[in-house]
Amino acid sequence: MSRYRSFVLFLVLAAVWGTAFVAISAGLEYFPPVLFAALRYDVAGVLMLGYAAYAVDDPIPRGRDQWATVAAGAVLMIAAYHAFLFVGQQHTTAAAAAVLVSLSPVLTTGFARALVPSDALSSVGVVGVLIGLVGVAIIARPDPSNLLATDVVAKLLVFLAAASFALGSVLTRRIDATLPIETMEAWSMVGGAVVMHVVSLALREPVDLEAFTQPEALGALAYLALVASALGFLLYFDLLERLGAVEINMVSYVAPIFAAVFGWLYLGEVVDVATAAGFVVIAVGFVLVKRRALREEFSHVRRLRSGG
Repeated sequence: MSRYRSFVLFLVLAAVWGTAFVAISAGLEYFPPVLFAALRYDVAGVLMLGYAAYAVDDPIPRGRDQWATVAAGAVLMIAAYHAFLFVGQQHTTAAAAAVLVSLSPVLTTGFARALVPSDALSSVGVVGVLIGLVGVAIIARPDPSNLLATDVVAKLLVFLAAASFALGSVLTRRIDATLPIETMEAWSMVGGAVVMHVVSLALREPVDLEAFTQPEALGALAYLALVASALGFLLYFDLLERLGAVEINMVSYVAPIFAAVFGWLYLGEVVDVATAAGFVVIAVGFVLVKRRALREEFSHVRRLRSGG
């Protein structure tokens, strides 16, 4: 029963995070991108602080290392990731953005090779990372004669979002401040929201108060803050304990399916052949990078099924 519960929650999480890309595309019709991302984490940050206060004995970071972990999460995993993602997704589909973001687990292992020696990749793992980058190139389809085309730049910005998240996750691991993940996520959300508000002001993004009267705009913001962020991370924390880091990483490869389906149903977006092919190539890279962990996980599942 526990395995079925975990499977159902895994699919719910993939659906929630996959449809978040559709909500981003919908909300960007009303809000400027960086401000939209900041508003999302204004709400989500406050909710997660409340959850951290409930779930953790001491929800406030202590000492230089713990605050450094929060800073890495706030700047890279929240602010840079969402600023790049929201700006880039203005000119690409929800499905393409979801596929590019699914490269994050591969990039995480690549950054770990340089920053966390204990996580160094084998030669096969390096090949996996390179294959993942080929998948990005297939999706972006850069034209050498027009490398600054709007859609190419947009997809590269989404790629930078995935890279920012991956680098942030490795840096928080390298600092190793033994900070509860609930506390780290909550304070990173709040700090990231502050950083994005500063960036939004620096970019002089217009604030259209009429957007706050539009049901679709408010619905997209509420979905991202309450469902994709607050509920999504609660599901993530629960599944992380039940399944471990390897299996939960696989949610990045299921989410694009939901993004594609709901992008087609709600926004009329069509998934092209290049996006589908890029997804397959990125998935191959992930399997090569995580082959040992996946082999161990499959062995574990077989033992459970055989009653061993």
